[in-house]
Amino acid sequence: MRRKRAEKRERIPDYKYNDILVGRFINNVMKKGKKRLAEKIVYKTFDIIAEKTKSDPLEIFNKAINNVMPSIEVRSRRVGGSNYQIPTEIRPDRKIALAIKWIINFARARNEKSMSLKLANELMAASVGDGASVKKKEDVHRMAEANKAFAHFKW
Repeated sequence: MRRKRAEKRERIPDYKYNDILVGRFINNVMKKGKKRLAEKIVYKTFDIIAEKTKSDPLEIFNKAINNVMPSIEVRSRRVGGSNYQIPTEIRPDRKIALAIKWIINFARARNEKSMSLKLANELMAASVGDGASVKKKEDVHRMAEANKAFAHFKW
């Protein structure tokens, strides 16, 4: 090992729901350090979800994250002059990070009026099991399945 590994910092939960996962989500929505704006967007999203589904928005949020979380991904590895896509397991922390990133990116690509509406619709779609972010997870899994033959190159 060359250097000391960076120690994991303690994650701060958000102030309204006191949930660490929501805090992480807010930090990923944030652009250019504007945390207040990111908080407003996420809380407005939760209000929209509560209004439309008449159920707990935190429950729908957690269900959406779980539905989008990938369990396996492909990584490139150079073996004997050619690159192989090798399916590998994903660390739990990275699973959550990928799920959050995909939900936010596909929400940004949607054609609704405001970001909170886009996020609300993407989260509701993901919690039911459809939407672009769930499709992305399935594509990643399909890719890993197709490259199962190269699993023996794992290091």
